[in-house]
Amino acid sequence: MPNLTIGLVLPDVLGTYGDDGNALVLRERARRRGINAEIRRIMLSDEVPADCDVYTLGGGEDSAQIIAAARLAASPGLQAAAAAGRPIFAVCAGMQILGHTFHAGGSECQGLSLIDVSTHPSPTRSIGELASVPTRAGVTRALTEPLTGFENHLGATTLGADASALGKVTRGVGNGGDASGSGDAVEGVVQGSIIATYMHGPALARNPQLADLLLAQALGVELAELEPLEIPVIDRLRMERLGAK
Repeated sequence: MPNLTIGLVLPDVLGTYGDDGNALVLRERARRRGINAEIRRIMLSDEVPADCDVYTLGGGEDSAQIIAAARLAASPGLQAAAAAGRPIFAVCAGMQILGHTFHAGGSECQGLSLIDVSTHPSPTRSIGELASVPTRAGVTRALTEPLTGFENHLGATTLGADASALGKVTRGVGNGGDASGSGDAVEGVVQGSIIATYMHGPALARNPQLADLLLAQALGVELAELEPLEIPVIDRLRMERLGAK
């Protein structure tokens, strides 16, 4: 039986919006396939390990975001994991921290520069249902299903040349700027082994194909090689959220 370690990064400061649930979804979907999966909670006082099979980061408020960025810079296990190609899934504040700069507490702060993005304040809060069609860029090439989540952010994230969007927005705001060059609103970031998004929900509960893609990457297999899971309640949740007004 394969073993899988899911690194839940700084849940004590990046756990404001229930994004810890993404790690729980990965563990449950792995276990239902007979995979021995465990969550390693990496707290603020811990050194960040570089040897987890997959990592998740959640959202948080400004003060938590500043604390998290400083800690991750001082304990660079996540940077080593990214360099080794280990999958990393980051949501909202977690996504902003992985970029070059973000704004918190009225100041511009330095991120980890793991993804080629910068985030600046938006004049209005983006809040509500968010849906997109996957771009299938980079490691997300196998995604075929619409993506759904709930956005709640004051940041506008601009993608640089090395980053690609996760999805093209069909509902909501997304990153808050035209990063595609085509005039289309886009959402999220894909770069190397990192997938990042503004989708709360938790995102992986609302997007099982995306969850399985991360599991496949962690296991070193193609998405199509994973045994399908039939969970009717998840299908009903997706249909309800995709149809929400």
